[in-house]
Amino acid sequence: MKVCFIGGGNMASAMIGGLLKSGLAVESVSAVDVDAGQRARLSERFGIRVFDAAAPAIAGSDCVVLAVKPQQVRNVAAGLAPLLDGQLVVTIAAGIRTADLARWLGGYERIARAMPNTPALIGQGIAGLYAAPALSSDDRARVERILGAVGGVLWVEREALVDAVTAVSGSGPAYVFMMIEALEAAATGVGFDAAQARQLALTTFAGAANLAAADAEPPAVLRARVTSKGGTTERGIAALEAGGLHALIAEAVQAANRRAVELGDESGSDGR
Repeated sequence: MKVCFIGGGNMASAMIGGLLKSGLAVESVSAVDVDAGQRARLSERFGIRVFDAAAPAIAGSDCVVLAVKPQQVRNVAAGLAPLLDGQLVVTIAAGIRTADLARWLGGYERIARAMPNTPALIGQGIAGLYAAPALSSDDRARVERILGAVGGVLWVEREALVDAVTAVSGSGPAYVFMMIEALEAAATGVGFDAAQARQLALTTFAGAANLAAADAEPPAVLRARVTSKGGTTERGIAALEAGGLHALIAEAVQAANRRAVELGDESGSDGR
């Protein structure tokens, strides 16, 4: 499999590194970036071929990964349309729907949509995947290999669920970082210095997440195991419930989902 990345930023770099680590030959990966400094970094770090234009990069490739900002996809697609020769196209741009991308590519339909998240930068991401109807099982396997190189994958059969993936796991790391931030601040409030507070918060979150991943029981059961009747955790949980934590998380996800839908509406509103 030969993969060409259009855009060489952080997420593309993570996927390139993951693919090479998984055994894909360095000569099978190329990248296009308009920034000379980024091209130099990619070449130095990975030894891959880098280009400032798409035409020589995608020649002979099997897959083209659009790893550019959502607002850049339409212009990039216009330049790619005459160059495609049966390649699988994978977009990781938030809010860009396959129907709109297909239109911008001149009716091209061999498209998959993916929504990875930032833990992919350390190989611990999760990506929601959607395959347009024209994709074969081999195409799906290629998409899964590319995104699976940086973490887990979750296929969805309705494209609207990609927006929901964006709201849950795409935006989710920010929710977790915010809770870590809050726990750090609370720790300093009860007497720890900043370094101690950070160590306690980070290790608590990482350990709890790893425990939840390793245990087959649902989180509610794990929480109950920690919550002794009349104990300190019960009192703390009561404070969180009084503050409406569950409702706040639900509203955050709903708000992010609504915005993901809006972005799709805005990007595809040209009517063509």
